[in-house]
Amino acid sequence: MLFVCMGNICRSPTAEGVFARKVQEAALTDRIHIDSAGTHAYHIGNPPDPRTRQVALRRGYDLSRLRARKVEPVDLERFDHVLAMDADNLAGLERLMTAGSRARVALFMDFAPSYGVSDVPDPYYGGESGFERVLDMVEIAAEGLLQSIRREKGWL
Repeated sequence: MLFVCMGNICRSPTAEGVFARKVQEAALTDRIHIDSAGTHAYHIGNPPDPRTRQVALRRGYDLSRLRARKVEPVDLERFDHVLAMDADNLAGLERLMTAGSRARVALFMDFAPSYGVSDVPDPYYGGESGFERVLDMVEIAAEGLLQSIRREKGWL
């Protein structure tokens, strides 16, 4: 499972951390590989944005060990699912696809249809409430994603 946003310092590391916890609680860590990346190379090697880490930590998610990286075409061969945080990231991923790509590329919020939006908004230029909103959205979509994978794989 690869989560992708633009810089890999706000939305996608949040999704990685939240989904990793859900997978751990479901005792599926040996079956699901989780990572995150960005479509742009702005922040390679950097930890998630301090506001992202702070909001996540208040809810019990420690993102401090994560480091930003740029998505590569090989990721679309290694991962079964590559989930974009918004339509621009999705388009970037689709441009990276090659004949060897096996990943199912989709929007992360497809797994939270009741939320009524397709994009996780980028909170980078806003205030703390934007980071809280992103975490709310990610928690809901992560639960939907886990249920979808469990149904798909017969791990119910």
